[in-house]
Amino acid sequence: MKFSANKYQEIVVLGAGESGLGAAVLAQKMGRKVFVSDFGQIAKPFKRQLDQGGFSYEEGGHNLERILLADLIIKSPGIPEQAPVVMAAKEHNIPVISEIEYAASFTDAFLISITGTNGKTTTTALTGHIMKHAGLDVCVAGNIGKSFAAALAESDHDYFVLELSSFQLDGLVAFHPNMAILLNITPDHLDRYNNSFDAYAQSKLSITKNLTASDAFIYNADDPIISKWLDANKIAAKKYPFSLRNILAEEGAFLENGKIHITINKQIFHMTLEQLALQGKHNAYNSMAAGVASKLLDIRKESLKQSLSDFQNIAHRLEFVANVHGIAYYNDSKATSVNATWYALETFNRPVVWIAGGQDKGNDYSSLIPTVKQKVKALICLGADNSKLIQVFGELIEPIVEVSSAEEAVMVASMLATNGDVVLLSPACASFDLFKNYEERGDIFKNAVKAL
Repeated sequence: MKFSANKYQEIVVLGAGESGLGAAVLAQKMGRKVFVSDFGQIAKPFKRQLDQGGFSYEEGGHNLERILLADLIIKSPGIPEQAPVVMAAKEHNIPVISEIEYAASFTDAFLISITGTNGKTTTTALTGHIMKHAGLDVCVAGNIGKSFAAALAESDHDYFVLELSSFQLDGLVAFHPNMAILLNITPDHLDRYNNSFDAYAQSKLSITKNLTASDAFIYNADDPIISKWLDANKIAAKKYPFSLRNILAEEGAFLENGKIHITINKQIFHMTLEQLALQGKHNAYNSMAAGVASKLLDIRKESLKQSLSDFQNIAHRLEFVANVHGIAYYNDSKATSVNATWYALETFNRPVVWIAGGQDKGNDYSSLIPTVKQKVKALICLGADNSKLIQVFGELIEPIVEVSSAEEAVMVASMLATNGDVVLLSPACASFDLFKNYEERGDIFKNAVKAL
């Protein structure tokens, strides 16, 4: 059952980023009275859109008296549930919902929601690419590109493919996807979850909570957290596992003899790993997940095979930048977790000069030690505080160099690397200590490489 937003007329949106602005635009389009409140300073592009849209808004603090006039509050995902303004709203019995929940109440589209610690952006983009190539009326949104609300305010579609972060999942109550994909669960954002991995895992697993018997749940059967949870909990949706380790008897996807096999409704699709546009173990998982979703939508084999072989990976995710003097440079700035960096390092069979560091999110780097020992010849620390990285890897890697800018990181890397090496920006950390976001970090890195 959907959340019904129709009865609410006085809307307050907390947070004026991509999500908040999208919610405000959609609410205004639906004829609601809208007030936007941001505790910090609103970024200039978003403020310009608020001004152009004629919105009433505030920044630099919350006017609680004004906010509590709302009959519905839409909270941006970056604002924790424990924020004083959210607690005050709940004490006054004002419903506080997410932008995803709000947008979903205004469309009858088929919704595909995708989450996981790693790979969700790539899998979301790939699924959208396959569906567009097959001629479906589909929009990709959520934690990728435009917010769900902003995209819906522009135009409704037959299908929405939504990337959902743990923060976005935390705000969902009645949101009901027709198809849910869960890629993996490894430690990330533990600072937001009181350093509780279990709390973070429950956030990811909540993608299943409103699924019905007519829905599909596509999941990584090799992930121990997901498998253990499914053994102990029943879900209403039909389950479609995918695995690289085991041959599966049921419907889903598995790897055998270098081929992925997808079986849906007794129809079998197979494709060699070499034919996939996205290479590496982690991308085999992503391709299988998107492939299962596509076959459930009855997309033709020929169309699916072409889309899986011609997809161009998203920027900042293991993005090849250039080959300079025999050294290959890769931008993996979107790797803001330890596990994402593990996948990146796992991809290469050549010596790696690794650029890492940033704002730590409660990271445990110990899982990287075997891979780093095997593959990394030098570490360049790009962060305001690199002490944790140096403590963990100081006796494993020689040299370790600290730098204060992406340009300096590239210059040092070019001196440490030799012909045949890989220079990999894969920070395993958030970007907010030195950069506005991971995109800025990646863009500066790419420009510095191109300037070599």
